[in-house]
Amino acid sequence: MKKNTFLFILVSIIAGFVATVRSQTTASFTIKGQVSAQKRAIEAANIMVLNASDSATIKMTVSDKSGEFMFQQLKTGNYLIKVMAIGYETYYSNPIKLAFAQTLDIRLKPEEKELTGVTVTTKKPFIEQKLDKTVINVEASPSNTGLTAMEVLEKSPGILVDKDGNISMKGKPGVLVLIDGKPSYLSATDLANLLKSMSSSSIDQIELMTNPPAKYDAAGNSGIINIKTKKSKTMGYNGSVTVGYGQGVYPKSNNSINLNYRRNKVNLFGNFGYNYYGGYQELNITRNFRTNNGEDILSIFKQQTNMKRRQTNVSYKVGMDYYASKKTTLGFVVNGFINPSTENNGNTTNILDPNSILQSTTKAASQINSNLNNVALNLNGRHVFDSTGKELTMDVDYVHYNTLNDQMFINSFYDNTGNKMLPDQLLKGNLPSDINIYSAKADYTQMLKHKIKMEAGFKLSYVKTDNVSSYYNQQNNQWVMDSTQSNHFIYEENINAAYVSFSKELSKKWSIQLGSRVENTHAKGIQLFNGVSFDRNYTQLFPTFFLSYKPNDKNQFSLNYGRRIQRPDYQDLNPFYYFLDKYTYSVGNPYLLPQISQNIELNHIFKGLLTTGLSYGVINDLITQVFNQVDSTHTTYVKNDNIAKVQNYTLSVNVALPITKFWKINWYNQLNINQYDGFVNQGPIHVSGINYNTNFTSSFEVKKGLNMELGGFYRTQTQEGTIVANEMSQLNFAISKQVLKNKGTIRLNCRDFLNLQHFSGYSYFQNVDVQLYNRWDNRVFNISFTYRFAKGKAGVAPRKSAGAIDEASRVKSNN
Repeated sequence: MKKNTFLFILVSIIAGFVATVRSQTTASFTIKGQVSAQKRAIEAANIMVLNASDSATIKMTVSDKSGEFMFQQLKTGNYLIKVMAIGYETYYSNPIKLAFAQTLDIRLKPEEKELTGVTVTTKKPFIEQKLDKTVINVEASPSNTGLTAMEVLEKSPGILVDKDGNISMKGKPGVLVLIDGKPSYLSATDLANLLKSMSSSSIDQIELMTNPPAKYDAAGNSGIINIKTKKSKTMGYNGSVTVGYGQGVYPKSNNSINLNYRRNKVNLFGNFGYNYYGGYQELNITRNFRTNNGEDILSIFKQQTNMKRRQTNVSYKVGMDYYASKKTTLGFVVNGFINPSTENNGNTTNILDPNSILQSTTKAASQINSNLNNVALNLNGRHVFDSTGKELTMDVDYVHYNTLNDQMFINSFYDNTGNKMLPDQLLKGNLPSDINIYSAKADYTQMLKHKIKMEAGFKLSYVKTDNVSSYYNQQNNQWVMDSTQSNHFIYEENINAAYVSFSKELSKKWSIQLGSRVENTHAKGIQLFNGVSFDRNYTQLFPTFFLSYKPNDKNQFSLNYGRRIQRPDYQDLNPFYYFLDKYTYSVGNPYLLPQISQNIELNHIFKGLLTTGLSYGVINDLITQVFNQVDSTHTTYVKNDNIAKVQNYTLSVNVALPITKFWKINWYNQLNINQYDGFVNQGPIHVSGINYNTNFTSSFEVKKGLNMELGGFYRTQTQEGTIVANEMSQLNFAISKQVLKNKGTIRLNCRDFLNLQHFSGYSYFQNVDVQLYNRWDNRVFNISFTYRFAKGKAGVAPRKSAGAIDEASRVKSNN
């Protein structure tokens, strides 16, 4: 392991050194501009710099959402600019004699020619660094073939996923995950399951925003991750079909079909996905029970659990946009998924004395059958009042989740010679859950005097969860309810929010944005079995600030600040029990409070190639998982709690540039310092940790249509609340080939081909002494084939994403 880690770091350092040297020796002339047509910016136009003498391609890029583009590090010479966009005539500029920076205004003419097929010409980089966010272009990396959305996130710069699927960004926990601008409404555990079942073939981009502006919900301590699924801009009909197969220890499959049809004022779209996952986990836990002073060991529990999981995910989305006029668009979207799964666990607990001599053994077998169903309805409208930017958008959402969760546990007890000591204990549980979410929002934009852009809006949301936990013990061949572990919990939450923000370009070099969001929260919950309840009402203000400075074409600086909130997951408030075995379980906490964070960040982009960031954040009332130990019964349970104030310091450096015409590299580095000060189990906690993580992607264009990629990540030991996670690493390889006149793509990859990635760590404080080791079905070979088809004309404007942002990632369905 140490040898592999050393090789990984060495490869990263060499690649980064070559990239840095390359950036310092490249010429510094720049060509930038904007691409538009009929007073509308053209996104994703394919722009090339050609040699004027022989029309050879020198560089290539694509325009952003504002139609803007930039070429840097061009040598003195004569060039042509070529622009291609689906549905528009190809544009050629007049010859450009480059001896100083050039700014172009490119206007395309519509093309009426019928499309008989699709040729993919756009070559976006895998990672794009922008002042306000980082954009991951998923299809640009062949190693994303056959992966899930969670696995793509794990490769993204600054993103860490812990052993339980919790996502952190730039060293800070509490990320709000959106899908097409809308929340998933799932807790960390269930969100992880959803992302593990979502195929990368259905994803266009992933946006990472550490300090979102005021128009976004204030939820998410460390910012927002927005997963943008594929959408079409083509008239007529078009679509794609992807089939994929993966093989680790167990098989996996990712399949999807995307369709779009536009005729006159109506645009119909839909997609369907079928994914299958078979996998395993091996979890080893060693627990030392000590005397009250913590010095002497009384007993040692060594547990080994083997988990096998089978999961199927069927997802769907259908919708329509109706272009009532040039200024008004109405639409609806219906989407959902069905996610049945079965998990079979076998657990062996060996109980040893202080001298590690076996005293007894407990064996537990369990089966958990779950079915998570979801349906969501969105109605949306957009009206553009005039050409000055005055615009109103509205969204109404309804989301319903239903979870069925049946569990069966059998515990058997043996002495140190293997003979049965006690009769078997049988426990079964039935944990259904219903969640209904209603939301309405409106956003208004207008240009005021002195070119000040104003954005304002409001949002109303109401959530009700109804959760039952029924456990039964078998006594005399009859099932008897266990009232000490059963419960019925109802939770209601209403959030009313409003925001306003103002932005202005102060000069060609300076721009500023100021905003503020106010949110009132009323939450109440009741346990029907014992009548225990709570009722909370609070109002919070969340200011935001952005300042950018561009002294020249080579450098861009930005400074931003934001205050954010992370409310507890809906069902982390439930006082429910979730069992792994007789001695290990988790339980909810109805007394959880929201955690509040403040973040300030300074970024610098040099030539669009080198991005450096420095940030500081502080979180009050941090919500994190805590191990609790009951010495009298030798049981350990996990509970979320508000444990501490956390201070976080982060330095990040990202290098992204072409080493040669056929070799490109992206190398991300991050250094974190975390300091925790608070109380855990009525005892103080004062811990701090420094960690480093890096990931790189190195891509090679072997020849036209054939690409290869090598990538991976490495993370040092990390302090995660009361848990210390040891180092972790991974290496991936991929190859892709365009076929069938570029209408088809075959991709082959191997994830973690050296089988390096696993989790190990420990938690040691007060009377808790736990060591953990977790390995899963991580080395997987994937192969997939995608076929694209179309017939029609270009010109459909991209649909805007719908609303309902605030309740993201907070539903737990006991999956």
